[in-house]
Amino acid sequence: MNRHKNDLSGLSTRALLARRRRLVARLGDAERLLAGSLVEQTRRCGKPDCRCAAGEPHGPYAYFAPKTAGRGRLRYVPATLVEVVRRYLHTGGEVEAAVAEISAINAELLARRELR
Repeated sequence: MNRHKNDLSGLSTRALLARRRRLVARLGDAERLLAGSLVEQTRRCGKPDCRCAAGEPHGPYAYFAPKTAGRGRLRYVPATLVEVVRRYLHTGGEVEAAVAEISAINAELLARRELR
């Protein structure tokens, strides 16, 4: 039988609790995370004599787009920080996935009336 990895109903309560502990331990350095994305954009400065007026825009420049409920405001990311932002975004994705799985485990434990 090929069980989906997110099908938690087949696991014992003990296995679920152990899996939850492992996920919490993986959260690790949650201080170094960002939720959002990194986007690159080109810009036009608006000067009539500039090369961008002829169709060759400036950039590309990196911007951080925060993950928000509404429209977020892009924040410029200096070239020296692009790799740091990428690492923080990667950590944010890992934490988000771990939290989602912890929540699924807790929901399964609640359904079993064994939430601790």
